[in-house]
Amino acid sequence: MNGRSARPRARLAVVGGGSTYTPELIDGFARLRDVLPLAELVLIDPAPDRLELVGGLARRIFAKQGHPGTTSWTTDLDAGIDGADAVLLQLRIGGQATRDQDETWPLGCGCVGQETTGAGGLAKALRTVPVVLDIAERVRRRNPDAWIVDFTNPVGIVTRALLTHGHKAVGLCNVAIGFQRKFAKLLGVSPEQVELEHIGLNHLTWERSVRVAGEDVLPKLLAEHGDAIAGDLRLPRSLLDRLGTVPSYYLRYYYQHDAVVEELRSKPSRAAEVAAIERQLLGLYADPALDEKPELLSRRGGAFYSEAAVALTSSLLGDTGDAQIVNVFNNGTLPFLPDDAVIEVPAAVGAAGPTPLPVRPLEPLYAGLVSHVTGYEQLALEAALKGGRDRVFSALLAHPLIGQTDYADRLTDELIAHNREHLTWA
Repeated sequence: MNGRSARPRARLAVVGGGSTYTPELIDGFARLRDVLPLAELVLIDPAPDRLELVGGLARRIFAKQGHPGTTSWTTDLDAGIDGADAVLLQLRIGGQATRDQDETWPLGCGCVGQETTGAGGLAKALRTVPVVLDIAERVRRRNPDAWIVDFTNPVGIVTRALLTHGHKAVGLCNVAIGFQRKFAKLLGVSPEQVELEHIGLNHLTWERSVRVAGEDVLPKLLAEHGDAIAGDLRLPRSLLDRLGTVPSYYLRYYYQHDAVVEELRSKPSRAAEVAAIERQLLGLYADPALDEKPELLSRRGGAFYSEAAVALTSSLLGDTGDAQIVNVFNNGTLPFLPDDAVIEVPAAVGAAGPTPLPVRPLEPLYAGLVSHVTGYEQLALEAALKGGRDRVFSALLAHPLIGQTDYADRLTDELIAHNREHLTWA
């Protein structure tokens, strides 16, 4: 038996456990039980009907794969988090209906409609931050030693809220692990052999090197597989060659903003597509014979989140000190940013939390945009914490995808009108 599997088995709680995506997480916990031994998994969600369907499938997945842990579910947050070693957050306040709004109304101003950036991303932050902070306070009161792993978007802003309020929290995104798996497949090596120089902010990152056995193979990747990588990102191959890096696919909203707006105007929202997939998934989950995640789930998004969540939680609870790509306080890592900015970089992760690893200076081409978006995120957090039309306007005016006073004014009114029921100050 290896050292990790010999560790005491943990109790984990998943807030938002009624999500149709949860079986992906369950499958990862079942497959990777030697990496993260679990005694109990508790799913928490305010929707009892969804919990019954998702929880039942979770039990069947554990049983089929021979996992010894127990699975339970509850609508009672306090009961669910009680005694948990770690609490995973995957929330969507207002469900796919609010996401559909986030992706739609900004288009009227010629601005990108997206749930994690621009005006839609700000709306999601305003709805989400107060709820997450309330959950975190309840975790702190009941389990002061528990870790909070946040996968809730916008991860950078939500994680900054948690850390600023002194919570034991780490932000997690699946972009880096997705690149690691993709590059490993192209190179014909195992994912564990691929080390990324991943740097930036959540959903605003670049891969500056890809190392295998200490050698940077990114030039080779771009030379031999540049067309395939660019195709996946929906960015021109020539841009990747000129940058010499691989940007996150979220950079398309910045590098090709106007083209993306026209594209989004011409088709149904991603939220509408996901809502249709969710209805089909819930029908599948109701089948008592289903005991594995269905193939349809791959169209739901969030690839490899389960592997990333298992690795990070294992490192936090097992004090491994290994490198994980996470969202963490800057603390001087990028000297042009405030210490309390939240960045997404490789960090050594142990029982005391993540410590960013040293990075090379960030080139002005990237540092300028990172600084700009960091300023927006600070203003967005202030708007989420204190409310008020003027704070919302300031955040929108500061965002590089908006930045014009007429647009910021109009989008402020639209944001408040579409989210009034979720904003206590409106």
